[in-house]
Amino acid sequence: MSELKAGEVDRFLKNPDRGRVLYLVYGPDRGLVSERAEILAKSTGIDLSDSFSTLKVDANELAGDPVRLIDEAYTVGMFGGDRLIWLRNAGNHKEITANIERILRDPPEGVRLVVEAGDLKKGTGLRAVVEKSPNGITLPCYTDNATALNTLIDNTFSESGQRLTLDARRYIQEHIGGDRRASRGELEKLVLYGLGEQEITLDMARACIGDASSTSYDDIVDAVITGRLADFDESMQAFLSAGSNPQPMLSAAIRQFQQLDLLRAEMDRSGRPASAVVASAKPPVFFARRKTVELALTRWTASGIRQALRRLHECVLESRMNATLAVPVAHTALLAITIQSARRR
Repeated sequence: MSELKAGEVDRFLKNPDRGRVLYLVYGPDRGLVSERAEILAKSTGIDLSDSFSTLKVDANELAGDPVRLIDEAYTVGMFGGDRLIWLRNAGNHKEITANIERILRDPPEGVRLVVEAGDLKKGTGLRAVVEKSPNGITLPCYTDNATALNTLIDNTFSESGQRLTLDARRYIQEHIGGDRRASRGELEKLVLYGLGEQEITLDMARACIGDASSTSYDDIVDAVITGRLADFDESMQAFLSAGSNPQPMLSAAIRQFQQLDLLRAEMDRSGRPASAVVASAKPPVFFARRKTVELALTRWTASGIRQALRRLHECVLESRMNATLAVPVAHTALLAITIQSARRR
């Protein structure tokens, strides 16, 4: 089997198949991709700090010199021993895919490859090449669902010996989850914030996680849906300065517009005002955000919401096809939607 299902990956990582030459870790959750790639790299037993035995390279560096991957794979180490090639942002570069196919067909002795990529369509490009080969295996990484997120939360606070209040847990669930590495970082930050306390409260969670605009994206998304251009610019600059991955931010924006779509439909159906619809929403709108959602519902019509969702989905597709342009593509799309919202005042 050269293709793992999403639910099989964690079990595989506990005991990776050492008979594989290449591990392709891919998916929209780039934090999870990076985290799992690191686990695989460490599992090889090769010294990751030794530049003679480990090559860490970005696919964009190989774009102008595609033969380099072949040269590196078949080069014998200066001091002998196994070697690791850790390739990031592989995507569907035609030349790189062709070279990986050659490596899988004729595996070099003593060399392992860990390859990171964004979301890859089944049956095409790099993913198809690896899944057809007995020498490679693919590991999908999708955004944590509720079960996976709860497991991450439980494990983190179980290890720290702390417990969460119900309100704190609910707040955390609403503010993390788009990116595994970012989620883990936020949870670990909260553990340190509550060091010495047996119970993590809602106030503690808010104080620690609520200001993390680069991971929760609330400030950016709220500015988008309510048309606050100055706030959007300020929040976006903080996001750009942090060098964060735009995919979770786009996912957060899509989730918010999907919620607005449902609430707007209920308003149109029942004739009730935004405040009444938001107050009775299932699942409930977090109380701290109710006024923002109510304001957005007075700005957006059903057709406008659907138009914004189409634009966001197109943006996600475009940014995944060209990871190097993901940030400017996301910025442009979100700015356009913010301007559209501002005009609805």
